[in-house]
Amino acid sequence: MTSNDPPGLALGTLRACLDERLPGLVGGELTGEVVQGGRSNLTYVVSDGANRWVVRRPPLGHVLPTAHDMKREHRVITGLGPTAMPVPETLLLCEDPDVLGAPFYVMEFVEGTPYRTADELVPLGAERTRAIAHSLVDTLVALHEVEPDSVGLGDFGRPEGFLERQLRRWKKQLDGSRNRDLPGADALHDRLAAAIPASGRPSIIHGDYRLDNVLVDGADGTDRITAVLDWEMSTLGDPLTDLALMVAYAERSALNLDFVSNATTAPGYPSPDEVVARYAGRSGRDVSALNWYVGFAFFKLAVILEGIYFRFTKGQTVGEGFERAGDGVIPLIRHGNEILKEDR
Repeated sequence: MTSNDPPGLALGTLRACLDERLPGLVGGELTGEVVQGGRSNLTYVVSDGANRWVVRRPPLGHVLPTAHDMKREHRVITGLGPTAMPVPETLLLCEDPDVLGAPFYVMEFVEGTPYRTADELVPLGAERTRAIAHSLVDTLVALHEVEPDSVGLGDFGRPEGFLERQLRRWKKQLDGSRNRDLPGADALHDRLAAAIPASGRPSIIHGDYRLDNVLVDGADGTDRITAVLDWEMSTLGDPLTDLALMVAYAERSALNLDFVSNATTAPGYPSPDEVVARYAGRSGRDVSALNWYVGFAFFKLAVILEGIYFRFTKGQTVGEGFERAGDGVIPLIRHGNEILKEDR
C-alpha cells in the first residue's frame, strides 16, 4: 500500500494482477477512490485516465462466515449477463488474498445515478419519480421470472427450507456481532420462528433490493435502470423476501433514521400498498402472508446495521456515517415486533 492507495485497495498489486490476467486492459497508472453509499462490501472506482472500472472486495475486518462472498456475487452477475436483467459486465474474479488481502472482482463501470435521498428525486418531479419506482418493481418481477437453470444458476442455492435457514443464519449473524443489549431482538426472532409461512415458487433473489442499489440513467429522457448492483446476498429462494425488503425500506423512512435512505418519501413515489399491488399483479404471486416477510425484513436489516456498527466500533470500516448505524437497530427491531403483533 502507498499513501495514494484507498484503504483496502493496493493499486500497484491490482495493476500487476490486471496486466497478468487481462493484458492490455489498463493503459496508464491506476487511481482509485471508495464509492460512498456501500455499507458492507467495499466498492471502488478505478481509472487509468481513459477508462473506468469498478472493484468490489469484502470489508477490512470481522468478516462473518458466509458473508461477503465475492465468488458468489461475481457468479450471479455473470450468469445474469446474457438475460434482460441490467447488470454490469464482469471482467475478472481474483480469489488470491495476496493481491488485495481478500478475494475481489472487477466489473465494467456503468453510467447512472443511485438515488439515495428524496432531495435527489424532487428535481425530477412526481411523474418521473413514480415511473422510476414502477421500473424498480418491474425489474424485480423480471428477475424473479429468470429460470435459474437457463443461466447456470440451478445450484446457486437450496430453495427447500429456505426461510427456516435464513432465519437461523441471520440469528447466527446477530449473535456473532452482538456486544450490547438489544431489547426485543430475541422476541422478534421467536415470533418469526413460530409462524414461518409456506414458500411459493422459488427464484433467483437479490437479497437487498432497493432504489439505491440500482443505477438510473435519464440521459435519453426515459430514466432507464442501467444496472442492478450489490448482489452479495443473492441466492435461490423465496422471492417475497425481496418484495418485503422494498416495503420495509419504504416504512423505514417513518422511523426517522438518518443512516438510511429516505428516497421513498419523495413526491410521486408509490405507497407500499401500491408497490405490493403492482408486484402481485405483474408476477401473479400470492402476497397474502407478506406481513411475516416484512417482519423478517426488519429483523434482517437490524442484524445488518448491528454488524456494520460492530465493525465501526472495531475500526474496521471505510467511509462516512457508520457511527450512526447502531442508532437504527432498536427501532427496526421494535417495528418488526409491532408488525407481527398486528398480524395475529
